[in-house]
Amino acid sequence: MAEPSTQLASELPSRYLPAVPYSDLPEPRRLRNYLGASVILTATALGSGELVLWPYISTQVGLGLVWLAVLGITMQYFLNMEIERYTLITGETAVTGFSRLWLPWGGIMVLGAILPNVWPGWASSAATEFTFIFDLDDSNVPLITTIFLLAIGLAVTVSPVIYQTLEKVQGVMVVLILVFVVAAIVVATKGSAWASTVTSIPQGVGGLPTSIGVVGAAALFGAIVFAGAGGGNNLVQSNYLRDKGMGMGIRIPNIVSPITGEEVAAPSLGYMTPSTPENERRWRRWWAIANQEQLITFWFIGALLLVALQVLVVSMLGVNTSLGTGLGFIHAEGRELARIVAPWFGIAFYVAGFLILLSTNIGVVDWVSRLTADSLKVTFLRDSGFWSESKIYITVVWLLIIAGSGIIWTGIKPVALLVISATGGGFVMAIYSVLLILLNRKALPDFARLKGWRLPIMVLIALFYVAFSVFLIYEMITAGPASLA
Repeated sequence: MAEPSTQLASELPSRYLPAVPYSDLPEPRRLRNYLGASVILTATALGSGELVLWPYISTQVGLGLVWLAVLGITMQYFLNMEIERYTLITGETAVTGFSRLWLPWGGIMVLGAILPNVWPGWASSAATEFTFIFDLDDSNVPLITTIFLLAIGLAVTVSPVIYQTLEKVQGVMVVLILVFVVAAIVVATKGSAWASTVTSIPQGVGGLPTSIGVVGAAALFGAIVFAGAGGGNNLVQSNYLRDKGMGMGIRIPNIVSPITGEEVAAPSLGYMTPSTPENERRWRRWWAIANQEQLITFWFIGALLLVALQVLVVSMLGVNTSLGTGLGFIHAEGRELARIVAPWFGIAFYVAGFLILLSTNIGVVDWVSRLTADSLKVTFLRDSGFWSESKIYITVVWLLIIAGSGIIWTGIKPVALLVISATGGGFVMAIYSVLLILLNRKALPDFARLKGWRLPIMVLIALFYVAFSVFLIYEMITAGPASLA
């Protein structure tokens, strides 16, 4: 790989962060070498929208809103690709790019990551599933949740190279979950439920105001946000690309454990790809690989699970508003699977749900800590020799663990915790969807710039998140916070 040039790039804004040198894009390898760059994002997505929020909505209003779930994950595909676009060309995260536009954007993204996700909805949901497996009383949920959170913190702390560990663990979990879902689809779903995912669309579109009245504006917005990863989680796709060695990310050091691995204290500023015919050729190949990897690992698997888990719950329970607002529908679904198939299959369903939620919580702790560490190290702690990205990362991990362990004892139910996280994440998406358009239109070489048919799609996506966020703010002002429940 050629050494970076000593000439500093003029394309990237350098008012708030240092200018970076030019460097040629590396030559990409085959697609199979990069499959898995989105697996952590996919695994993180499984335990909120896919397993909990969308199946819950289907038990309340039927399958007429499946189209909104598919729309949600499709919008996230395009958002993810714009996040990847900036990182492939520069090696910097999208959050660093936002800080180049205006330094406080990095701090705003940090708050937008921490505040919605300090609520331990995933861990408490996993603990609830754990009680289903062993038929325990739900009064044990706070203690089990605290144990799970501490175990996650320890596992992440002692991992030599955090990304490699997460990719392996999450990859295994995704495969196991897919195997179970396929088995459940074969033995337990009904053809009529599958057909209604299409035939119910006109009714679902026309009945959208009624559906909002049934499930609540915040729950529906949260489900759309969590149809996929959601919130600031998508921004950390930049970090996963860098750790996977894609594009200019191959030049950026990995985060390692300060206990068992070698630390790198330098901030993760990047490079700029110069406009040459050879770099343009490499870019086209990198862009094709990144799109293919994201379509396979994130969109296809995610959309399949979104639809399949809703079809499964409706096949088992139908539309049943008597199941309450908690995870009672999952408990009832497992009992019905045990009755229809075999007792062991119901237990396997609970185990699969437990693994989904646990993997999601691991991913959430990781991505919030990654985003915070990268942003703070690049900006406010750039000159610190003590605060490496790794030390910031581990510190945030344990802050999340301690705060989450305290919140769970307040008695807030898992679904409510997830709705809080998702609604906050939606506000963050409204901000960064606009920033991505500005950044990728302004700061990249012409051959890699956001333009053509993707530009109007991104504008529509930004308008969607902004409009829904404004609507929720209006609801809160006119009817009070309780109206969002």
